[in-house]
Amino acid sequence: MAFSTDGESLMQAETATGTASGHKPVVIGVYGVPGAGKSWLLDRLKPELGKEHFTFYEGSQMIASLVPGGLGAFQRLEEHEKSSWRQIAIDTIGRQCAESRKVGLVTGHFMFWAEDGTTGKIVCTPRDLEVFTHILYLDVPADILAERRQYDNRRRPSLSMDHLRQWQKMERFSLPFLCSGKGVLFMVVCTGPTLPDQVSKLVQDFRQHHEKYNLSRAECQLDKAVLAAPGRLKKMLVFDGDRTLAAEDTGALFWASHARRSGDDEDPLKTVFSSPLGYSYTAFRQATLLYEEATNDGQYEAICEEVSSAVTIYPEFVSLLKRVEACEFVGALVVTCGLRRVWEKVLEREGLSETVKVIGGGRISGGYVVTGEVKAALVARLKETHHISVWAFGDGPLDLGMFKKADEAIVVVGEEKTRSQTMDKVLTEAIDEEDLQARQLVLAPNAPPRLDTTKLPLIDLADGEFFNGIFERGPGRHQATGLRLFLATDRNASKLLATAMRDAAVAGPVLREAHRRAGFYLATEFVTNVIGLEECPIQHVLGRTTSGYRLLSEQRTTIVALMRAGEPMALGVSDAFPQAMFLHASRPEDIKLHHVQEQETVLLVDSVINSGQTIVEFFRAVRNLHPTIRVVVVAGVLQAQSITEGSLINEALGKHDSMSLVGLRVSETKFTGSGATDTGNRLFNTTGLP
Repeated sequence: MAFSTDGESLMQAETATGTASGHKPVVIGVYGVPGAGKSWLLDRLKPELGKEHFTFYEGSQMIASLVPGGLGAFQRLEEHEKSSWRQIAIDTIGRQCAESRKVGLVTGHFMFWAEDGTTGKIVCTPRDLEVFTHILYLDVPADILAERRQYDNRRRPSLSMDHLRQWQKMERFSLPFLCSGKGVLFMVVCTGPTLPDQVSKLVQDFRQHHEKYNLSRAECQLDKAVLAAPGRLKKMLVFDGDRTLAAEDTGALFWASHARRSGDDEDPLKTVFSSPLGYSYTAFRQATLLYEEATNDGQYEAICEEVSSAVTIYPEFVSLLKRVEACEFVGALVVTCGLRRVWEKVLEREGLSETVKVIGGGRISGGYVVTGEVKAALVARLKETHHISVWAFGDGPLDLGMFKKADEAIVVVGEEKTRSQTMDKVLTEAIDEEDLQARQLVLAPNAPPRLDTTKLPLIDLADGEFFNGIFERGPGRHQATGLRLFLATDRNASKLLATAMRDAAVAGPVLREAHRRAGFYLATEFVTNVIGLEECPIQHVLGRTTSGYRLLSEQRTTIVALMRAGEPMALGVSDAFPQAMFLHASRPEDIKLHHVQEQETVLLVDSVINSGQTIVEFFRAVRNLHPTIRVVVVAGVLQAQSITEGSLINEALGKHDSMSLVGLRVSETKFTGSGATDTGNRLFNTTGLP
C-alpha cells in the first residue's frame, strides 16, 4: 500500500486567449522602407480584422498627436529630441494596448538613408524593441518600390534601385539580430495579391498565442491521441524524433533541401538557437515563422516529403513499434521539437501512422510548438491526468525534463560525432544532484556509450527482461502499487479540526459545522493535490482582470454526499469547489448515468469508514457507469483495519487506476458507533431515537 501525507500535484492546466492578464500586450510593428506599402496594408487590414480585438496606429500620426505643433514641429527638432518623442509615442501605444486589451498594429521605420549617405540613420528606439512583441517586415522588389516612390503623392525623394536594395538588405540583416536580443518575433512578408490575407492570418495567430495557450494546444493533441487508442492504455512509449527514432536531424535536412532550391546555403535554425533566445518558447515560435517565410504550403509539403525519404527509423525501434501495434494496453507517441509532417510521413512509410501519432511543430496552422518544457508537461499529463505509465526515449538536453517526469528514462546514444555535446554534463548533474534514474541504449554501430555504464547502465532491446518490462501489465518501476492514500493525521490542522469532531459534548449544528470545516480543509489541502488546479480569470479589487485558480475540471466534478453522516463534510467540500455538481446518495443506486457521464471526477464523501463495505459498493456503482472516471474518497475518520494490507478496501480498490483516498485521521479503535455514539445521530441530534 502506498502512503503519502500530501500527494503529488498534477500539472496545472492553463488556457488563455487574447492579451490575457499577466501577459505583455501584443504590439506588432509593420516595418519596411518608405513606399513599401505599410499604410496601404493597414487600411486593408482594418475592415478585415475589425476593432473588437485590434487597434491600428500610424507611427507618424501618433508622434504628430503628441508633439506640440505636430509633425512639422517634430521635423525641426534635434535628433536626441526626436528620439525622446519617438519613445514617448511607442510607450503611449503600449499603454493604450494594455488598457484596452487589444492588439496594436503600428506602422514604423527602422532607418532612413539618403542616396548620398554612407550609412543610414537608425530611428528605431530601444523602447520600440521593448514594446513590440512582433515585427513584420514588408519586402518589395526594388523595381516596384522605385516605381511606387516615383508616383507617390507624398513627394518622396528619388532613389536608385541599387540604393533601395542596399537599404532593404541592411534592414533585413539588422532587425532579426536586434529582435532576437529582445525576444521580439520577426518575419519577412513578401508583397503580392495575397499579402493582406497572409498578414491577417498571422496577426490573428499572434493575438492569441502565448506560452500557456501553446501548452493547452499541445495537451489537446495529446488527449486526442490517448482517446483515439483502440484499447485502454496502461503504458505509453514517448519518443523524441531527431537522433532518437532515427540517426538523422530532420531540421538540418529540411534547410539543406531548401538551400538547393533557393540557392541560400544558410541554416537559419542554427542562428535562432544560438541567439539569446536559446531553446525557449519564443525561439521555437521564431523557427515556425522561418518556415512560413521560406515556403508556402505546397513547397513546405514537398520538402517534408523529400526529407522523410532520407530518414530511416532504427530497425530495433521498428520492431518495437510493430509489437506495440499488436498490444492493446501499450501505446506509442512521437513528441518532437522538430517537424511533425516529416515524422508523420516517415511513420506512414513504415506502416505505423495509425499506431504512432506525432506531436510536433512546423507551420503556424499547426497551432503550437514543442519545447523541452512542453515535452515534460505532456509526460506529466499522461501520468497524472490519464494515469498511464511512461517510458521516455530521447537523446539530448531538451529531453531531460521528460526523463525526470517519466517512469522509465532511456537515453538513446548515436554516433559520437553527431550526438549532443552538452548532454553528458546536464545528464551527470541530473543523475548526481536530482537522483535521475536512467539507462542508455546504444544504437549506432561501434559507438561508445555515454558517461560510465555504472552511472548510466546499458540496455539491449533484444534483452527479454527489458522487452517484457514494457509489455507486462504491471506499473512502471517508480509507480506506486496499491491504494493511493493521503492522510492528514499528524498535521496540527488535523488535530485541531478533529478535536471538536471527537468531543462527546459537541453535537447538532456545532458538530455539523466542525465536519463542514474538515471537509473544506481536506478539499483545499489534499484533493487539490490529488487532482490539480487550473487557472481562471477573476476580477481584481482594482477593477482589472487577473488570474485565480480552481479545481482542475471543477465543472466536470461530482460531489456525492453519502447520507446522512457524509452530508456536512460534503458541504465543506462543495464550499471549496462551488462549480462542482452536488448529489445526495443514500445507496449506490442513487447515482445515475447522467451524474457521471460527462464528468472527469467523482468525490465520494463520508464521515467515517469502518469496514469499507459501503465505499466499495459506491465505488463499484460509479465505475459500472463510467469505467475510467477518477474517484477520490474523502473521509473524516478511517478505521485502521479498513486500510491495512488484505483489507476489503485495499483488495477491492487498490488495483484500480484513478482511485485515491483522502482522510483527516486514522483511528486504531476497533469500534462501530451506535445510538449516542453513532456519528450520524450526533450530527443530527437523533441519539434518543430507537
